[in-house]
Amino acid sequence: MKQIIVAATQNKHKIEEIEAITSEFGMSIISRDEAGVPDVDVVEDGETFEENSYKKAYEIMKLCGKITIADDSGLEVDFLEGAPGVYSARFAGEDGDDRANNEKLVGLIKDVPYEKRTGRFVSVITMVFPDGEKLVARGEVEGHLLLEERGDHGFGYDPLFVPVGYDKTFGEIDPEIKNRISHRANALMKLREMLQREKRRF
Repeated sequence: MKQIIVAATQNKHKIEEIEAITSEFGMSIISRDEAGVPDVDVVEDGETFEENSYKKAYEIMKLCGKITIADDSGLEVDFLEGAPGVYSARFAGEDGDDRANNEKLVGLIKDVPYEKRTGRFVSVITMVFPDGEKLVARGEVEGHLLLEERGDHGFGYDPLFVPVGYDKTFGEIDPEIKNRISHRANALMKLREMLQREKRRF
């Protein structure tokens, strides 16, 4: 029987990616709605992915009383000194969307040569237990940024990001492959190792 874990995020794309990876660990991810959590917004005012990830997981765990998992992720661009970072989802403003964010990013790096358009996707996943214990795992994947979107898979900056060792963007790579090499996959693999050390069985 799988252990039910509540996802703090309301981003269906993130839930799908987490579920695709965690299912093999014996975890079944359910949404906040399925867990009966009130429709509340957790303000992501942390300065790091770790702070935001923990805050989301902890606040939702308090509301549902169940093991909760939260992901805070984003893109760090070296030429932009780590931006957009924790502001990745709202890079173009609170009312922005993926297209607006991508357009702003391209506008800022359009004169930068390819070899210097480096960066990484970062994912910090926090699992909070009702007894107060927390597990925090950070995963990264390095790559280069393009100046035009390619591919229809994924979301966010995926169509602009070419991971090291590949000639396709995350928007072009088969989702099954992405779920093996992504920043989120790397974070979840570390979480799995932590769970094994904790001797928690899922």
